[in-house]
Amino acid sequence: VPKEFILGSNYPNPFNPETMIPIELPENCKISLKIYNILGEEVRTLYQGVLEIGRHQFTWDGTNQAGQRCPSGIYLYHVNGDNGIKATKRMVLMK
Repeated sequence: VPKEFILGSNYPNPFNPETMIPIELPENCKISLKIYNILGEEVRTLYQGVLEIGRHQFTWDGTNQAGQRCPSGIYLYHVNGDNGIKATKRMVLMK
């Protein structure tokens, strides 16, 4: 069981066509995991709901909410939790 919240670094980074985003939670928590472009526009919601204690892994395939391929560039992934958890990291999509 993790002792603290960790938003891990995505891998691989840079990536094409997909990347893995690891999260570790020390307690059950309702979270949202969203992808934003460098302009701060929401591109995709990867997960929204309750996660149990432990390690979790999410895959982003480089597509937006409509299923269209996103252009190469820098993207941000952001986790927001109902217990005050907030963290953001960046990743690079290369084609």
